[in-house]
Amino acid sequence: MKNELDPKLVLRVFEKIRQHGTLEDDKYYLDGVYGTTDFDGYNVFLSDAVVELRFGFHNQYHFEYQHDEQRLQFEKKLEHIDKSY
Repeated sequence: MKNELDPKLVLRVFEKIRQHGTLEDDKYYLDGVYGTTDFDGYNVFLSDAVVELRFGFHNQYHFEYQHDEQRLQFEKKLEHIDKSY
């Protein structure tokens, strides 16, 4: 089953993390989620302790996690940030 991720949500959340989060080791941090980009800004990286999301050019994305529940919890964190800030 392919997970359908809303590209607008990812970009909104990244911007909210950048605006409202704190900068730690070249990454922005807000409510349990880190956000950063590559050198040219074409790729966005969002992560927590167990999940990494790489979101890039043409809305392509890739999750790295071990269990589906981890991804679901991560998506809930993204939705929380989107609604809270």
